Amino acid sequence: MKILVTGGCGYVGSVLVPRLLEKNNEVVVYDSMWFGNNLVDHKNLTIIKGDIRDYDNIPLDGVEVIIHLANIANDPAVEINPVLSWEVNVLSSLKIIERAIDNSVKQFIYASSGSVYGLKEESEVTEDLELIPISVYNKTKMVSERVLMSYSNQIKVHCIRPATVCGMSPRMRLDVSVNMLTFQALKNNKITVFGGNQTRPNIHIKDMVRVYEHFLANSSLDSGFYNAGFENISILEIADLAKKYVPQSEIIITESNDPRSYRQNSDKLISTGFNPKYGVEYAVKEIIDSYKQNQLIEKDECYTVKTMKKLNL
Repeated sequence: MKILVTGGCGYVGSVLVPRLLEKNNEVVVYDSMWFGNNLVDHKNLTIIKGDIRDYDNIPLDGVEVIIHLANIANDPAVEINPVLSWEVNVLSSLKIIERAIDNSVKQFIYASSGSVYGLKEESEVTEDLELIPISVYNKTKMVSERVLMSYSNQIKVHCIRPATVCGMSPRMRLDVSVNMLTFQALKNNKITVFGGNQTRPNIHIKDMVRVYEHFLANSSLDSGFYNAGFENISILEIADLAKKYVPQSEIIITESNDPRSYRQNSDKLISTGFNPKYGVEYAVKEIIDSYKQNQLIEKDECYTVKTMKKLNL
């Protein structure tokens, strides 16, 4: 199968692409490489450095499936340049799916975000709840979802709404909760928690990759929205896990004005036959092991906002 992965050099893409190649797929990666390229050369891999806003340059000949990962991710990054984020997250998604249809692509898998729900009072957030986004980032993902789903009568569209991803990647991120708090414990022997009682859903990066593989293997599943989050735990519980394995670290709790607290329900995805294998504790332990083996090196590219400011985006 020939698969196009936009953003394939990113945090999730750098783990996903090697898995796709292991299964004898032909993979084309289209990525701006703002955060570098950690993919290893492979006879079935084509890597193209490009901006998805130049959507006419994205090669689609023979492509059967598009996994659309490329986006400006998270609230602080989007706030740097909201116009850029609307162009990348929404307009480019529109143009890419239109070109996909013109080129007879069969399936479009979209990496959305569980944050599209906004603030919820319900005990568990399911796919049928109203979306009330509270940030520009949330809004770009919601609008992009609706744009893509408007074409679902012409192409199979699977919109995945991931929880916060955690765990090791060749393109490491140290600005997501589990990774960040664990690294703080290792580097500083201090874990700074803002608030701490907020409950957030999480998914290990290996399970995130398995979700995409699941939809590739089950392309006949109904077009629609699928939550992908399996551990709803508080920020303080994450800090406690980090301290469990770095016992000399100290947890420092400060006030927070971040009101987001919700539990993501992924029963719909589980009903299709998917079951998670990894979790937050697994992520904490592998980050610690990688750090001790000098395989986890902190650099600017580990931080989205820092890199975007450095590139003057």
